[in-house]
Amino acid sequence: MSTMHIETPQTLADGSKNNFDEDGRAKRTGTWVTASAHIITAVIGSGVLSLAWAIAQMGWVAGPAVLFAFSFITYFTSTLLADCYRSPDPVHGKRNYTYSEVVKANLGGRKFQLCGLAQYINLVGVTIGYTITASISMVAVKRSNCFHKHGHGDKCNINNYPFMIVFACIQIVLSQIPNFHKLSWLSIVAAVMSFAYSSIGLGLSLAKVAGGGHVRTTLTGVEVGVDVSGIEKVWRMFQAIGDIAFAYAFSNVLIEIQDTLKSSPPENRVMKRASLIGIMTTTLFYVLCGCLGYAAFGNDAPGNFLTGFGFYEPFWLIDLANVCIAVHLIGAYQVFVQPIFGFVEKWSKEKWPESQFINGEHGVKVPLCESFSVNFFRMLWRTTYVVITAILAMLFPFFNDFLGLIGSLSFWPLTVYFPIEMYIKKSKMQRFSFTWTWLKILSWVCLIISIISAVGSIQGLAVDLKKYKPFQAQQ
Repeated sequence: MSTMHIETPQTLADGSKNNFDEDGRAKRTGTWVTASAHIITAVIGSGVLSLAWAIAQMGWVAGPAVLFAFSFITYFTSTLLADCYRSPDPVHGKRNYTYSEVVKANLGGRKFQLCGLAQYINLVGVTIGYTITASISMVAVKRSNCFHKHGHGDKCNINNYPFMIVFACIQIVLSQIPNFHKLSWLSIVAAVMSFAYSSIGLGLSLAKVAGGGHVRTTLTGVEVGVDVSGIEKVWRMFQAIGDIAFAYAFSNVLIEIQDTLKSSPPENRVMKRASLIGIMTTTLFYVLCGCLGYAAFGNDAPGNFLTGFGFYEPFWLIDLANVCIAVHLIGAYQVFVQPIFGFVEKWSKEKWPESQFINGEHGVKVPLCESFSVNFFRMLWRTTYVVITAILAMLFPFFNDFLGLIGSLSFWPLTVYFPIEMYIKKSKMQRFSFTWTWLKILSWVCLIISIISAVGSIQGLAVDLKKYKPFQAQQ
């Protein structure tokens, strides 16, 4: 039975078992390098582009402090989650192939259902968010060329929708790749792209700071009575926290990434190393991009500093950065969508085990490539999903508010609550002991943060919807 990450093993002509792991699945070949690439692909995404704006809402003190706090919490809980891939023993126990299977094995019952709901709502939200962001970056290339040709005063109105359709068409093709295990090459390409556009944004910000010019920056961010009203300041800070939470979201695909690792050395040890490298790398980029972006633009930092036209020249470098964003999001979309595909396909195969439409695999010869396995149900379902997410992206094309809402809704349950609860249960921790108490306090604090950032993002979406005129070209 195929799942999101490993193909059903086929019987080899020579009968060799060396190509399979102990669970009968195709031998995993992942290392800390490929796992780190998957993590960087999942983490350094569109979230990095809003960090200058997020820092501007909170200022020089609270902004970097919130970034470091989220990075520490994410790394700490990812180490707890890595030990839950196998159960009951973290090294020799039975494998759990998905995040929800891990929760089912360790917590069971209703918590498993709640986890599945939270995880898949988040994954759907991320794929919609990436469709929005990729189209904005594609539009930014055309607008950049337009501004260069006609001057910065030109409106250069360009509609997002054709670019959302192009992005969806690319995803329909890539979605026919059967599983996560086959996507290592795409993740490495996407990770390189993320470094490229982050570095370009970093360099442009540094050049703007070095070039002088007066911008207002403060210890507390945007000023009440000057930039915003008191209530707007509060809402924006809440939304900024959600944006930063979204920037660190990868826990919901951590188990799927861990399931690509070879079994020696132990997967949990390798995954902890990969998580440390991935999160340290992304935190360094986030602090540099966020702080230098704020230093460059001050309290007027745009919501997306590469597509909001804080920079106009050199136009070719802006174009290159936005092409890199689009290529990266093509790969990142697949990292987040594969668990959704796997869940629906596994459920369908269990529900209708005799159906040839759902279970039948058909070999297709592709010129210059190895033979490709086609399943008609997989093709129809995956194409339908990509089309639906593209339509939803067209209906709600609001970058910052959408990112903040996804981040705030998913951060507490997936990054904090479930890993902590599973760790407490696996270690048979005594209630009201010192460790139990501070873990619970951490969980409750993160819940409160998630709620207030969700409220801020919903308020921002409500304001955007009032202003929004569908089918109008972007300005």
